[in-house]
Amino acid sequence: MKNNNKGFSILSVIVIIFVVSIVSGITTGIIIKNTYHDELLNDSALNEFLDVYSNVTNNYYEDVNKEEMVNEALNAMLKYLGDNYTTYLNKEETDALEQRLNSTYKGIGITITERKIVGITQGGPAEKSGLKVGDVITKVNDIDVTSFTADQISTLIKASDKKAKITVLRGEEEKDFEIAIETLNNSEIGWALIDDTTIGYISIPIFSRGLSNYVASAIDSLKEQGCDRLIIDLRDDTGGYLDEAHNVASIFLEKGKVIYSLEDKKGKTNYYDETNEKLDIPVVILINENSASASEILAAALKDNYGAILIGTKSYGKGKVQQTYTLQNGTMAKYTSAKWYRPNGTCIDGVGLIPDYIVKMETTYDENGNVTGIKDAQYEKALEVIKTLN
Repeated sequence: MKNNNKGFSILSVIVIIFVVSIVSGITTGIIIKNTYHDELLNDSALNEFLDVYSNVTNNYYEDVNKEEMVNEALNAMLKYLGDNYTTYLNKEETDALEQRLNSTYKGIGITITERKIVGITQGGPAEKSGLKVGDVITKVNDIDVTSFTADQISTLIKASDKKAKITVLRGEEEKDFEIAIETLNNSEIGWALIDDTTIGYISIPIFSRGLSNYVASAIDSLKEQGCDRLIIDLRDDTGGYLDEAHNVASIFLEKGKVIYSLEDKKGKTNYYDETNEKLDIPVVILINENSASASEILAAALKDNYGAILIGTKSYGKGKVQQTYTLQNGTMAKYTSAKWYRPNGTCIDGVGLIPDYIVKMETTYDENGNVTGIKDAQYEKALEVIKTLN
């Protein structure tokens, strides 16, 4: 049986993080104003921790790297809580997380499935160079990619220096494009009106800061082009900012509808859509085993309170919410602060979202186990289903 007597309360653990950050700041010559309440600083657990720190740093027989020792203490403290999502990130890991959520990436601005371009970032290098939705990529820098996965093609493009040579099949004609590798905003999304239809397609790779503004703009543009149905691709979207998931859901839901609920140590709170406008078109959402956290929040909200249809494979099942605290030395403590519940009242943690249509990608191999072809059966099913909706 798991021992639930943790020794420190969650409050104490959080305060330890704050106090240790002060200690760490002092050791590097940084003076920080003490803003913590006296009653917290008088916590006996904190006093014991600081006593040990003081004794060791002053009396250990060799010189002590105080910053590294504090970092190790933080790491051990967060691991002690036994939560997979509560962790200590070093400077490099912190920078990588912040860049992923807030910054940029290098690429050409396309979304592909089964080598077919299904979304193009508006104003990005791919659009400027003349690539179009529906083009099928056959080569990257003269390397045959007909048996490559979408991820492998993406990696090959990003490995290019300043430009990538992209060869595509457009109808019966093969075309070459020299496309600049540019720095793009993480919040920019791939979207397009699918050829010869009134079906819109939006691919959301991550819930980075400002995403909801891009989604709203894409939907407005799609509606101007006659879009009356929409496919949202959340496959391999591992999450991001909770408020961005909330804001994207608000584009669709009517005012007063629950988007999600959070349960922390104080109890359970419902979070509603508070906007006056709503969308009224059929929506199909693509998910897979890597769709997690914020992407699951959006998918669940639109499934439960909008009637969206889910297609793909069972999602990851991350039903917890994290907060972060960045220390003065650039490292970060990331800890779980609440569980979230979908509008129907269930928590998906460790369970995931079950699609209405369970569809797997279809991959073929040769006798040596090498990939010879990939069919995006999930995307094809989404097209099939949404064409039946009015």
